[in-house]
Amino acid sequence: MSALADDQLRARAAAIELAVFDVDGVLTDGRLILDDHGTQTKAFHVRDGLGLKALMRHGIQVAVITARRSGVVERRMTELGVVHLRQGAGDKQAALGELLDELGVDGQRTSFMGDDLIDWSAMKLCGLSAAPGDADAWIRARVDLVTTAPGGQGAVREFSELLLAARGALKAWQDSYL
Repeated sequence: MSALADDQLRARAAAIELAVFDVDGVLTDGRLILDDHGTQTKAFHVRDGLGLKALMRHGIQVAVITARRSGVVERRMTELGVVHLRQGAGDKQAALGELLDELGVDGQRTSFMGDDLIDWSAMKLCGLSAAPGDADAWIRARVDLVTTAPGGQGAVREFSELLLAARGALKAWQDSYL
């Protein structure tokens, strides 16, 4: 579901140079699983990971900004080749601002996918905001795009494919596997 007309959404998506994602509730289903020893585990969907790799392969930088700290997140992002990882970012707007300055990317050429209130301050800096289908209702009502897939279950892949399609790169990426 999009709050924008199709041509507006396509134009904004085509301009994206940096795609930023939250972790809990976006790259995962939002559940925090802790064992008796305090060890944290997270489940990442492999199709979301392939979507992130596709973005990078087609010239869109990928970043992850999360308020929590997790070795599991660091490991997964390393596996995927995501080099712009900001953990422990209680102020996501500040973290995003620093990243934009570091990379020399304009906020209007940036997208942010988040699922809850803590993400909103960063989302407002971006030219395109998105949320998984099961995101907080307040967030879903304000973002430019809500995916049909829920967080941790293909929402990132769905959004990645939209960005690739807007650049005219989706078919080439899909065909590369045939």
